[in-house]
Amino acid sequence: MTKPEFFVTPGYGERQLKGMHYSQAVKIGDRVETSGQGGWNDHWEFPDSLAEEIAQAFRNVERTLAAAGAGWEHVVHVNSYHVSFPPVVNETMVKLFRHYMPHHAPIWTSLGVAALGDPTMRVEIRVTAIVP
Repeated sequence: MTKPEFFVTPGYGERQLKGMHYSQAVKIGDRVETSGQGGWNDHWEFPDSLAEEIAQAFRNVERTLAAAGAGWEHVVHVNSYHVSFPPVVNETMVKLFRHYMPHHAPIWTSLGVAALGDPTMRVEIRVTAIVP
């Protein structure tokens, strides 16, 4: 059996490891799983715009995947969690799927939730990637 390797995203991931005792990604064999990535910056600040918060969450997924030796091109499954679903949510998610994964369409589960790990969060994205 392959031993799990844990990864911490530089910046906010180090903050979360220290304060909350969790890693941002784990790699087991060719499979990378991320923890949920929100639309925060390295100072744990969130944009006012929901579309920008979603875009920042995608950038944070990208940073976390890179820490584990993967990229959006390896993503096969996306779970997204949303506090609300105004039209901008799906419009932005789909636009960013097409931007980050122009050559494939992952499977996707999109869930509405009452709250996320930080009361100011409105979106959280976690992915599974297979790295050949």
